[in-house]
Amino acid sequence: MANALGYVSETKTGFEGALAMMNLNSPIRIEKNAEKAEDGQPDYRVFAGETSTEIGGGWVRKAKASGREYVSLTLADPQISSRKIYANLAPVKGKKGRHVILWNPKD
Repeated sequence: MANALGYVSETKTGFEGALAMMNLNSPIRIEKNAEKAEDGQPDYRVFAGETSTEIGGGWVRKAKASGREYVSLTLADPQISSRKIYANLAPVKGKKGRHVILWNPKD
């Protein structure tokens, strides 16, 4: 079961929008990692809040079934949860350039 954690729109440097959960409503920016030097480093950096605190990273993955690329996110911040949150960016059907952040629970 996937739950929407927020919505973002495509920008020139990545995505921008909001995390909108029961206990948190915060601006979020997902930017391409211009400093990526190795494969293990994230393709995107995730920033949140008015102070643009870095709260995670995003990796471009390829779906096994469709072969389409998507962004897999890992978020970590005490205001969100005491554990890491895993999510995926998925396009919103019928809304070009709009994506939903879908929580992907590991347990």
